[in-house]
Amino acid sequence: MSRSLNKVTLIGNTGSDPDVRTTPSGTRVGKLSLATSRSFQDRSGQQQERTQWHRLTFFGRLVDVVEQWVKKGDRLYVEGRIEYSQTQDDQGGTRYWTDIIVNEMIMLGSGGGGRMDAQPSARGGGYDPPPRQPITEPEDDLPF
Repeated sequence: MSRSLNKVTLIGNTGSDPDVRTTPSGTRVGKLSLATSRSFQDRSGQQQERTQWHRLTFFGRLVDVVEQWVKKGDRLYVEGRIEYSQTQDDQGGTRYWTDIIVNEMIMLGSGGGGRMDAQPSARGGGYDPPPRQPITEPEDDLPF
């Protein structure tokens, strides 16, 4: 059997607050957009910036964390896998989607536009930001 790997690592800023819904089967799903940007010089020497938007999808306990702590503008580190899908729109046309199914996330802080909810400080007086530890979902579909 040959091995393969479908892994994505992104660091960027959220472009929206999370959209959390429940499927008819009772599964909670969270979605939000993430922007990644790169700077480069074009042929004329002018500095350019390109932004790519990524659709992130969360399942399991990551949905609860994203719903409670992540807001528009926050900076995130995410790891996951790419999934492609297609649906039919109302006019009968085919729409294609590329999603990043997130299985690990680290909150890197607010990106300026978003706010970071705080927890009461254990030291007393004031607030501490939420923990910045990786939050992972078990990865059970790897062939090795």
